[in-house]
Amino acid sequence: MASNRSNKDKVTVSETGQLDYSPPADDLSSFLACLPEDIRKPLEGKTDALYEVVLDLGRQPEARYLDRRCAFLLETPVTEAHLEYTIDRVGDFTTDNRAGIERTLHRISALRNRSGHIIGLTCRVGRAISGTINVIRDLVELNKSILLLGPPGVGKTTKLREMARVLADDLDKRVIVIDTSNEIAGDGDVPHPAIGRARRMQVARPEQQHAVMIEAVENHTPEVIVIDEIGTEQESAAARTINERGVMLIGTAHGNALENLLKNPTLVDLIGGIQTVTLGDDEARRRGTQKTILERANQPTFEICIEILDRQTLAVHRNVGEAVDQLLRGWKIHPEIRKRDDSTGKFSVVQSTIDSSANKNEGALVTQGDWSTVPSDSHLKIYPYAVSKGLLERVVKTMQMAVDVVKTIDEADAILALRSYARAGAKIFSLAEARQLPIYVVKSNSLPQLQKALREALHLDTEVGAVDIENDVDETEVALEEARQAIVNVMDRQEPIELAPRRSYIRRLQHQLVERFNLSSRSVGDEPMRRLRILPPASQQKNIGYI
Repeated sequence: MASNRSNKDKVTVSETGQLDYSPPADDLSSFLACLPEDIRKPLEGKTDALYEVVLDLGRQPEARYLDRRCAFLLETPVTEAHLEYTIDRVGDFTTDNRAGIERTLHRISALRNRSGHIIGLTCRVGRAISGTINVIRDLVELNKSILLLGPPGVGKTTKLREMARVLADDLDKRVIVIDTSNEIAGDGDVPHPAIGRARRMQVARPEQQHAVMIEAVENHTPEVIVIDEIGTEQESAAARTINERGVMLIGTAHGNALENLLKNPTLVDLIGGIQTVTLGDDEARRRGTQKTILERANQPTFEICIEILDRQTLAVHRNVGEAVDQLLRGWKIHPEIRKRDDSTGKFSVVQSTIDSSANKNEGALVTQGDWSTVPSDSHLKIYPYAVSKGLLERVVKTMQMAVDVVKTIDEADAILALRSYARAGAKIFSLAEARQLPIYVVKSNSLPQLQKALREALHLDTEVGAVDIENDVDETEVALEEARQAIVNVMDRQEPIELAPRRSYIRRLQHQLVERFNLSSRSVGDEPMRRLRILPPASQQKNIGYI
C-alpha cells in the first residue's frame, strides 16, 4: 500500500543536514488562526523555532521559542475575550484539559480556576520533523521494546511520531498508536500523515488508556504498539502484558533518567521491579555486601532505554536489565552517549560502552554506521586501594583492556580495593559514597582476582578476555602473589593448601613470606613437581592430623 504522505505535511532535513524546525505553512496558518488578531500580528515573520504561545488572564501574552527565547506579544494583558476567541476555534477540551486543532499536531492546554473556568491557555506548536531518529534508527530496527525518558519539551513525542512512521512505512510493520491526548497523530478522526501508515486508536478518557492498550493487542494484531506517557500502575501492568505477548513496545514515561524510575514505585515494573533478598552468610561474604540487599525482580518490560538529555544529545542503555542491576549494587553506569553536531548535521557516539550481550565474542566497543570511534579519554579510570598498582597495570596492558590506572581517587570512575582493607565501616566506603563511585573488592593481589574484577568492571563475560598472563609477568612475582592468596585462604578455612610447583629459590621466598604471617610450610613432592604446602596455625594442625 502506498503512503499518502506528502512533502507538505512534514518537515525535512535540509541539504546541509540541518533540521528545519518550521512547520508546514498550512499547519502554522491553522495555529495562528486560532489566536486573536492583535496577538497574531506580532508573530508574523517571527515563527521560526516557535515552541508555544502562553495566554494567561491578566498577564501579557508570551511567545516562547525552542532556543529558550521569550517575547511579549502585547503591552496590554490578556482578557477573557482573548481566551474565548481561541477556545471557540479549537476542539473540545477533554478531562485532561487538552484540545487540538483538527488535522494538525498543535495542542491547546487549559488552566482552570477552582470553579472550572478557563483562565489560561498554553498553545503549543506541533511538528512532524523527519530525521529526528536518525541517531537511534539502528535501535529501532532491532525489534526490541524501547523506552524514552526526558524532561518536558525535549522532543519525546516528536520522536515517537517519527518512529511510528519509520516502523510502518520503511520497515512494513503493523503499528498502532495509542493516542490518549491526540498529541501524536493530531486532533480529529483522520490521523495526521506524519505517522505514515500506522493506525491510531483514540482514548476517550485518560484513565482508560491501559484498557485501550490491551484492546489494541486483542483486536487488531499489531506488531508494534506506540504509547505516550505511561504514568500509572495499570498502564505499567498493561505494558508488561503487551511485551509478554511478543509485541514490540515504543513508549515514554515520566522521569528524566533510569534512576528516577527505580525510585518510582508506580513505574519501577517497567524496568523489572525491585525485591528485597536476604543472602546467606557465605554469599554475603563472597559479595562483600550486607545480608539484605535489593535485586531486580523480573525481566524489564523495555529492553532498551533512551534518556533524552537535550534535543541534540541522547544517553542509550542498550541492556536495561544490566543497567538496573548495576544501579542496585551502587555502581556507576556508563551509558552510550550519542550527539548530533549542529554544524554538520551528522551524528556521532561521543561516549561508548561495551555491550556484553551483542559483543560477547569480541568484547568490542560499539560503533555503528558513520559514528566516530571512542576517544581515548573514555577508558574506565580505576583507583587501586591497597592493590598492587604495578601488577594491575600489567594485567591491563597484557589483556588490552580499556582501563587507566589513576593515582588519585578524584580522577577515578571506580575503586579497586583489597578486601582486608575494605571491611565494613572502612573510610574508603565514605570516600566512595561522597564521590558516587562503585567499589570492586578483590580477596587478594592475585592475577585471577584482578582479571575477574576488571572483566566485571567492564561488563565482560567471565570467560571472555581471560588471558593467561603468567608468562608476561615475572615468575617470582606470580609465585609470591599465589602464596599471598593461599595464605589468606588458609587463615580463613583453617585447611592446608598446596601451591604450584616452583624452582627451589622461589620456594625459599615463598617459605619466608609464609613465616611473616606466623604460619608454617613445607616442601613436598619430587623435582620438577616439588611444591610448597602451607599449613594452618599450630593450634589447628593437631585436629587435622599434622601433629
